[in-house]
Amino acid sequence: MASGHEHDNSTKRWSLPFALFLSLFLGINNGLIGGLAFLLGGFWLSPDLDTKSNALKRWGILQALWEPYRRLIPHRSIFSHGPFIGTTLRLFYLTTMIILLLYCLKPIGITSPQEIINLLMKQFNKYPQTFLALFIGIEASAWLHLMKDGDPFPTKWRKW
Repeated sequence: MASGHEHDNSTKRWSLPFALFLSLFLGINNGLIGGLAFLLGGFWLSPDLDTKSNALKRWGILQALWEPYRRLIPHRSIFSHGPFIGTTLRLFYLTTMIILLLYCLKPIGITSPQEIINLLMKQFNKYPQTFLALFIGIEASAWLHLMKDGDPFPTKWRKW
């Protein structure tokens, strides 16, 4: 299993080659966006958010948002380290927390979550390849993490 430092170095080393590779399929702009998403995924949305990791520390004061996730998701379970499942769950969790936070801030005049969701859906419909590049970048960084830890498809997942 790789250390946090090794994960960070691998993320830095592979972000540009990944961006260039993705550019071949989705164009240069989306390739660069995917490369940035790769960095975002490796540094802030790592499968290790279920532990006191470098990724969790990078959230600073906002790391408290991840406390329920840390308590609910066992480390290296299929829900944190499972290909596709882990990334999807982390993105769903983060989106849910942001929506809840926005609902709490609505009384002081912050834009309503529904307006933000509507704007995101409009952008998704207008730029689906960009959203695909974002997801692929985040997921690819998770795969790099899993490969650095060993087999991305362990024969025996830890009990949940």
